[in-house]
Amino acid sequence: MDFPERRVMQEDVVQYKLFLIQSECLSSQQTQNRLTHLTEEILAKVAPLLMQYIWQHQPFNLKYHPEKCGVPAHIGGSTQFGDNVEDEWFIVYLLQQITKDFPELAARVEDNDGEFLLIEAADYLPKWLNPDTSENRVFIYQGELHIIPSLSKSSSVGFPKDVVPGVEQALALLSTNTEACLASPKIRTAVRKRIAGYPEKIKAGLHHAHCYIPAGIASVLAQRPDLVAPAVSAFYLRDPVDLQACRRFKTFPPDTRVLTMVTFSRCLYAQLQQQQFTPDRRSGFTLPPRSHPQYRAHELGMKLAHGFEILCSKCRTPSSEPDAPVSCNPQWKGFMASLKKNNYFRGELEGSARHKQLTRSAENFFKQSVVSTSSVLTPGEEILRLLQDCDTLAVEELKKQESQLPQEDSDSWLDITAQDLEADEGEDSEEEEVAGYSLVAVSQGMKSFLNTMSSHEGAELPWSSSAQPFNVDPESISSALDKLLGGKAEELDSDDLDDDDDDDEDDDEVDDKVKEEDDSSGNAETDGTQTLDSLKSYMDQMDEELMNTNIGQSFSQTVNSENDHEPGEIQPLDVDFNLVSNLMESLSCQAGLAGPASNLLQSLGVHLPPNSDPA
Repeated sequence: MDFPERRVMQEDVVQYKLFLIQSECLSSQQTQNRLTHLTEEILAKVAPLLMQYIWQHQPFNLKYHPEKCGVPAHIGGSTQFGDNVEDEWFIVYLLQQITKDFPELAARVEDNDGEFLLIEAADYLPKWLNPDTSENRVFIYQGELHIIPSLSKSSSVGFPKDVVPGVEQALALLSTNTEACLASPKIRTAVRKRIAGYPEKIKAGLHHAHCYIPAGIASVLAQRPDLVAPAVSAFYLRDPVDLQACRRFKTFPPDTRVLTMVTFSRCLYAQLQQQQFTPDRRSGFTLPPRSHPQYRAHELGMKLAHGFEILCSKCRTPSSEPDAPVSCNPQWKGFMASLKKNNYFRGELEGSARHKQLTRSAENFFKQSVVSTSSVLTPGEEILRLLQDCDTLAVEELKKQESQLPQEDSDSWLDITAQDLEADEGEDSEEEEVAGYSLVAVSQGMKSFLNTMSSHEGAELPWSSSAQPFNVDPESISSALDKLLGGKAEELDSDDLDDDDDDDEDDDEVDDKVKEEDDSSGNAETDGTQTLDSLKSYMDQMDEELMNTNIGQSFSQTVNSENDHEPGEIQPLDVDFNLVSNLMESLSCQAGLAGPASNLLQSLGVHLPPNSDPA
């Protein structure tokens, strides 16, 4: 089967699209107007969450996109998440909430790995669903994961698995057969578990730390806390050319340093904290001894200052002409009305300090996410613009506030011990471990695995509830082998080995053939008896040869006190005991790390407790 070639997406970028579930009755202009209005409503709805989130590289954004190349008009965007994959899953949470609050929309989301939502639920997918058959089939609708099904005998809803439906076709089916397209509970649970904890998880993912930074940086971060991200990235990805600008700090002189609280994401803090760096002597940055109680604050501030200086050194000073106030923008009034409708100001009195702070944050968000500008400023240009707009730096005032700073967060979460990993694993699979502690389960699991018939696509996992029995037509296999080995003149047809959903028809054909073969079973039984006797004789000869070697000493034999064996007689092996003891020895050699034995047992659904006996 031929599938259209997938477009190549940039690495570490997540792309998301929101479609109108029913747009066939709207004209192009009506669709554009509706989607544009929805963009404003959505951004106003999620603004309280986005304003407190610090993105690794790029923020969540929504823009109108007209119809193109068979993709209907939609609103969407893309976000580069870099090293912080949590940004990607936060976007999944946002899409879940958006489709729940705006039921006329259905969302698609993918990254360079493709349908990463299906990857998260890989253990529970139906057999027909794979990277080739999943295109344009996975949607988030009404807050739940939906998968456009494949046609089968039990259901006429869906598309054949070898057909890639168009987006419009998939949306039409989703709107008329929502229940049939709903993903299975296990698939939805796997995805829901990955985004569990939001929106509380936003604050838990932040880290507040004391930093000695130049007063200019403290002023910039007070207005735009999100600019800490490009500064950390500039320092983290620095090169010798970047550091030339840091020999003398022209924008942020070190002699204006003040102690302040800086908010990072945990990923950004880890990147800054774990970097080993010694500043240039000409820079003016000197660090106290490591034993100094404020050493970490000085070191973090020094690194952060280098990042800000690098950003500003790469751009020119922007025009001193001030921007038009956001109140002049016709969209601002509607945006503010949506914020008030969603209780953004939380009852704060207009004119109060808190109300002014929230309004300032809303203005910054409006400029970045709502208003589409022809020329987008770089982070360095934004920093220089903020420095121009702010009043004369009140260094003394900032120093007076040092004694009033709240306590910084502990960074003990950076130190992950083996006990922490075992505890996390125990929480994730507590129910499975309770059933898997029995050593009998190890033996039974291996036997089930070895006795299970598998397809040409790979081994079936006997513990998987989604695994279906694989039915084989012996005649078709024999015919295919004859063709492959040149026994027949016909060419080998790939359909001879194709694993379809039509296994029920194959079963009926096998039953008919079995009935036809019953008449000639007498001769077959005679031939089978002769073959079995020959095989038994061959095995006896092998046993006699192995008796003269030491290979038998590596196995444990059955202990039976009632029956005494004659000298030289082969004693039967305790297969279960040998299997379990060898697996335990392999696990012990892995020393708690991943390896063949642990991977095999986990694939079989068997989870063993940690080894408490070092001997």
